[in-house]
Amino acid sequence: MKIFIILIIFFLKPSFLLAENNLLFYIESAFKNNPKLNAERENLKASKEDINISRSEFFPSVTISQDQTSSVSTNKTNQSGETLADSNTDAENKSISIDQKIFQGFQGYNSLKKSKLELEKANFKLRDIEQETILNAVSTYYDLVFSTKNENFNIDNVDLFERQVEFDNARLQKGEISLTDLAQSESSLASASAKLISAKTKLLTTKTNFERITRENTPNQLDSNFTISLDLPLDLKSALEISYANNPKLMTAKLNMYISEKELNIEKSKLSPTASLNYSKSESKDYSATIDDNEQETVKATISWPIIKGGKNYSSIKKYAYKKKQSKLLYKDAENEVKTFTANAWSVYQSSESILIARKAQLKAAEIANEGITLEYDSGNTRTTLEVIQSRSLLLDSRIAYAEAEKNFIISKFTLLAQLGNLSLNSLKG
Repeated sequence: MKIFIILIIFFLKPSFLLAENNLLFYIESAFKNNPKLNAERENLKASKEDINISRSEFFPSVTISQDQTSSVSTNKTNQSGETLADSNTDAENKSISIDQKIFQGFQGYNSLKKSKLELEKANFKLRDIEQETILNAVSTYYDLVFSTKNENFNIDNVDLFERQVEFDNARLQKGEISLTDLAQSESSLASASAKLISAKTKLLTTKTNFERITRENTPNQLDSNFTISLDLPLDLKSALEISYANNPKLMTAKLNMYISEKELNIEKSKLSPTASLNYSKSESKDYSATIDDNEQETVKATISWPIIKGGKNYSSIKKYAYKKKQSKLLYKDAENEVKTFTANAWSVYQSSESILIARKAQLKAAEIANEGITLEYDSGNTRTTLEVIQSRSLLLDSRIAYAEAEKNFIISKFTLLAQLGNLSLNSLKG
């Protein structure tokens, strides 16, 4: 029994860790609970029904009707003014009508094609919002990691200056330093306390934003070492090729261009002749005439050709011709925008990596310098209080800068992947 319990704990423990502080867990939570994303999912379902609606134009429509009337005629007189007897009329009519459209000038065909394009467009819009949701979750996750580190750095900095003020008080009593040196330490402590308050405020704001985006409570601890392998291109040329083929915004603009062509064709088809076939069968019963039955079958073929509707049809064609030109221009603009944004995302990704390397070297140097200056100061060497304060300020700034560079580098990779159109939940799990 004990072995069984141990096995259960062993297999459930990773799930607990995942639910507590893992990046992928919070991405999945945002992916599941984001209202904007769920709204777009509903829009996709509606677009699927539009295809069924367009298909219905090719199938016959059947109408069944039945009515029953009862009337009473009173106060009847003939031409001589003599009163006639009252009469009752009871009748029942049943009918069935079947209509089949034979030709609509390809209006139904273009409507179906347009509905399919609208569905494809809805898929790309959904993918775009999915990427936006994932990117927001990643950004707020690493913002929270950075803000937490920033607060911890400032807490440590305040502790150091508190100890320095105590140490300088003791040295002042011994005559080793001047009152000016103590004042410098106290001033630095006040400045460090102000920075800590600012860091705490920023952390609180970040936590609020984290909960808004992920729809989860802020955990006590985040796994800042958790990494996800991302498949990124090796050069800008490859990045542009992938972006031109997959970017959801560009694909949506292209589909809008195709949709505008179908809309123009639909308007043109409204000027074409149409043909339809109707079959109807009716049955009538007149109970007031000792049940007089009447059955009738009718087959009717109709051909119509709209010539003019006060100029409405021709103006509609011009309208959608202008819309077609508009969508082509917007597609060209989207191409230029994707090229610019992809190049920018690639540049930020490359520069962020270089900045991270430089910040790491800066931090290492600041740590060595602060350690040496502090030891020399504590040993009563020639180091001044101002030099110690400056070295600690430089160390704090270096720690914060390195943590921010780490955050920016990670987010830049996700941003580039989103610009390529390859940021998805499956790609992150894979």
